[in-house]
Amino acid sequence: MREKVKNLWKLCFNDSEEFTDMYFRLRYSNDVNIAIQSGEEVIAALQILPYPMTFGEGEIKTGYISGACTHPDYRNRGAMRELLSQAFARMQRDDVCISTLIPAEPWLFGYYAGVGYAPVFKYASTLFTASDKIIADETVVLHQINDYQEETYRYLDRKLRERSYCIQHTEEDFRVIIADLQLGNGCIYTLNQGDKILAMSVAYPTESSWQIGEVVAETPDMHSLLLQRICEQLNIPSARVIAPPAAQQDSQVLGMARIINAKTILQQYAAKHPEQEMNIALTDLQISANNGYYYLNNGKCMNSAKRLPGSHLALTIGELAEKILSPVYPYMSLMLN
Repeated sequence: MREKVKNLWKLCFNDSEEFTDMYFRLRYSNDVNIAIQSGEEVIAALQILPYPMTFGEGEIKTGYISGACTHPDYRNRGAMRELLSQAFARMQRDDVCISTLIPAEPWLFGYYAGVGYAPVFKYASTLFTASDKIIADETVVLHQINDYQEETYRYLDRKLRERSYCIQHTEEDFRVIIADLQLGNGCIYTLNQGDKILAMSVAYPTESSWQIGEVVAETPDMHSLLLQRICEQLNIPSARVIAPPAAQQDSQVLGMARIINAKTILQQYAAKHPEQEMNIALTDLQISANNGYYYLNNGKCMNSAKRLPGSHLALTIGELAEKILSPVYPYMSLMLN
């Protein structure tokens, strides 16, 4: 099955041979794959990659849809909708609460919205100019890291878990991220004081300059100093920095989320917002188990197949994702997209 799916991937995507080989060596497995065959040929496939996500004070399971593709000869016949239907059923079975994805083309945002996804994952892009803020601290040293180091992963893991609604990365996934960076001539930078990491980021070249992402640091000064030192190391005056958007900050859409288990998500939401009282009439055209009425009161959520008295807010499953997730600025990064 692996080789058949790999051949379809090569036909549908413009990825390099090196990236494709790396993906199917390190990330793909038949266990995460769903495919439709015509005879012996795979005509459509996708993979569901598991990622934890911090959700308020807790953590939920998410499934990232990767490599969704259909053979050109079989497009517009419903194959992808059938695959997604199977994916939703599998994720329900595996207690996955939210499905995520990054559309490969702009037009696909509309396609995925039609099956319940909402564009809630965004990022901010700013230009850091090294000469704008000069910080002198000779006690810290910049390290360039090109291979897996446990202490680097532990630091990233700790800092990502400080973010309330953020896709997390397992140790295995971090090894894949390192391999992907190596293919693109990128690397990880850390700012160290002795054995202690004070800041960290990834950096990778673009057509015009360098892009820096996933900047995590102990203090705002260490954040700025890390960027300053990276610019010095690369001998560039400035770099584009990708980060979670702050409230009211201009942002760009990166990815989408789809609620798989409405009851669990609404229970978590109610617990986080005990002051919220809501009666919701929810419609989900793909996952019938989500259809029904949900009542949020005093930090708890009750659901019912029958409508209780009172006015209700009518929402589709996509509108529910938008309502719950957009105000908390969920974030995903370092995804293989």
